[in-house]
Amino acid sequence: MSSPMSPVIYGLFFTFLTTTIVLVGDFVLKVAADTDRPLLSGYVLAGGLIYGISAVFWYYAMQYMTLSQVGVIFSMLTLLALCVLGVMRFDEQLFLREYLGIACALAAMVLMVRVT
Repeated sequence: MSSPMSPVIYGLFFTFLTTTIVLVGDFVLKVAADTDRPLLSGYVLAGGLIYGISAVFWYYAMQYMTLSQVGVIFSMLTLLALCVLGVMRFDEQLFLREYLGIACALAAMVLMVRVT
């Protein structure tokens, strides 16, 4: 006999799923921007569609957690993943100032977490 999953687990699942989908949308839009695709190109439209899909899962995440909890988790994941994506895929460089900014942002987000 299995026990029902905790609402927090559901909230985390939908938040991770939303973040992953948004990151795919960000990737598609970055490719479009770097290759000078027109605003109404397939890449840009696909990025917008992907963002729209993420809103469905964002809705479910907010059913199981507070907006501030979901927002903090989403922000931390997005911040870290976009920095890694920029460096690894788009050959962007991070300098000391950016590393310090990331550290400050993460510290601020950790301070915002509310355990319920």
